[in-house]
Amino acid sequence: MNDNIAQIHTTRESWLQAAVHALEPVFSKAGFAIPPVKLSCGWPASSSPRSTLGQCWPRERSGDMVNEIFISPRLEDPVEVLDTLVHELCHAIDDCHSGHGQDFKDIAHCVGLEGPAKSAHATEELKVRLMMIAERLGNYPHKAIVFPPPRASNQQRSKARCGQCGYEVSLLKKWESMGAPICPRDNIRMEEVGVSIESALSPEEEQARKEKDREIKRAVC
Repeated sequence: MNDNIAQIHTTRESWLQAAVHALEPVFSKAGFAIPPVKLSCGWPASSSPRSTLGQCWPRERSGDMVNEIFISPRLEDPVEVLDTLVHELCHAIDDCHSGHGQDFKDIAHCVGLEGPAKSAHATEELKVRLMMIAERLGNYPHKAIVFPPPRASNQQRSKARCGQCGYEVSLLKKWESMGAPICPRDNIRMEEVGVSIESALSPEEEQARKEKDREIKRAVC
């Protein structure tokens, strides 16, 4: 097959497996061999699905005794998928022994990743290489799953407070229409204290929350 002709993949798994084959020269040039791996599109098992973009499992956790890698359904851009895949393949080479420790950092640095270990991502030079690989692989057969806005926390819900002892409880939205409850200590009607979602966070805090939600993280089990 002519390498300049984009391939056509009908499943995410076949695209990811072809991606591993295409990435082999990147790792072999750095002196590393990619071990046998199984790949799929799926949510991380133990980390936040909102912020974790990939996860690698050690061989001892697999019935087939191979590293199993999952790429988050949040990703649909081929270059971002490849970037995350390179990170997870570094874990596979290390068989997840060092987590995001020094051995992982050494491998990641050699193949062209930079930044904090947990969010190590492609350098500009490697990203150019990944763009070329993505062009050969063709479209990643997946459309991103989009999360709904985060639910209000306890700090963002309406509250009721006792005017005498200060006892405070959060009010579920579906029960707010029934009014504030009776204080269990002073046996008087508590006072409602409204806290709207809009006013719960300052503009600076809201921006920080958005930035944290966008932060790229990869997990290792």
